[in-house]
Amino acid sequence: MKAGYQYRIYPADQQRLELAKLFGCCRVVWNDALALVKSTPDGEKWPSSAELQQVCITQAKQTEGRKWLAEVSNIPLQQSIQDLGTAFKNCFDSRKGKRKGPRVGFPRFKKKLNQQSARFRKGGFSLKAGKVYLAKIGNIKTKWSRPLPSEPSSVTVIKDCAGRYFLSVVVEVEPITVEPKNQGVGVDLGLETLATLSTGEKIKAPDTQHLDKHIRKGKRKLARAMKGSKRRESLRLAIARRSAKQRDIRQDFNQKLASRLVRENRVVVLEDLNVAGMVKNRSLSRAIRRAGWRQMRTLCEGKAHLIHNRDVRTISRWEPTSQVCSCCGYRWGKLELSVRSVLCLNCGAEQDRDINASVNILAAGLADPNGQTLSRVRPRSGAVACLSTQQESA
Repeated sequence: MKAGYQYRIYPADQQRLELAKLFGCCRVVWNDALALVKSTPDGEKWPSSAELQQVCITQAKQTEGRKWLAEVSNIPLQQSIQDLGTAFKNCFDSRKGKRKGPRVGFPRFKKKLNQQSARFRKGGFSLKAGKVYLAKIGNIKTKWSRPLPSEPSSVTVIKDCAGRYFLSVVVEVEPITVEPKNQGVGVDLGLETLATLSTGEKIKAPDTQHLDKHIRKGKRKLARAMKGSKRRESLRLAIARRSAKQRDIRQDFNQKLASRLVRENRVVVLEDLNVAGMVKNRSLSRAIRRAGWRQMRTLCEGKAHLIHNRDVRTISRWEPTSQVCSCCGYRWGKLELSVRSVLCLNCGAEQDRDINASVNILAAGLADPNGQTLSRVRPRSGAVACLSTQQESA
């Protein structure tokens, strides 16, 4: 089983120049190949990856305008063409329904200010005595936050928009065996309370409002700055650093929470939320994007493959988890978001809205691995009483 390990690297000044040159060459090769494919007349077969490498790399090095391609390693340039072929395959598989998830669009041209990357396969890098050597770059200082479990098959150098450098390594890992504490847990995701567990525990999301305030203020200044000026570039970097810090705080929290859920529970049950539709709500779109609900599901599914006897299940988004009493199964109907606590007049149980939903999520996930629907009973007038109306967006 393959897994990705990411480390922070600190290249020297000369190495930064060499990496900038490498990123630019990979970007140019990608754009030239994409332009060549787009210029193919209708009805003619598109060039293959081998033909694109011949034209955009080998022949381009002989021209006056692209002779500087020979100054960098040839391996990342070839990988850039192969990545373009993978992007085309993902696009067409998504259109034909062979690929799950959101629809993948047609590949686009790369820009200089976006995240830059270059991938080295075997022959273009080596690891000796804890040092990473990249072809025509040299040994790069690496912060080894954790040891590598095996020899890597590929290494990708990444420069994000904030100017930080990372090393992404693909290695082979073996699943581990850890005894779970619980048989299963249902997770109800929200905004202020990121996750409410069926055990009754509520997990608050980290507060990053102070960073969000600085980011929005910086963007207003950036809109007034003159394009192409040094001040505008310094403002862009400052905003990118704060955005990266905010993203890292949330990602670190989600990583640790997903690891805990998968490690302590044999089955983790989540809802299949329609995040793409929810972000259309202008009042909550920023908070929903920052919460990372889809990221939480992806992390849980990825970590479940690293531990034996772990399963992550999702139930249908149409399950009435907030409309059914988890004690007697009586359905009382739809509630306003302001209603946080409910008294079921059918059985007399007082239910917290989020805890009740998480218990129902767990029940639906355990009833059927594919998510069996809950029993639905017609609501009776006056069958529910609202106990509290504390406003919380969830």
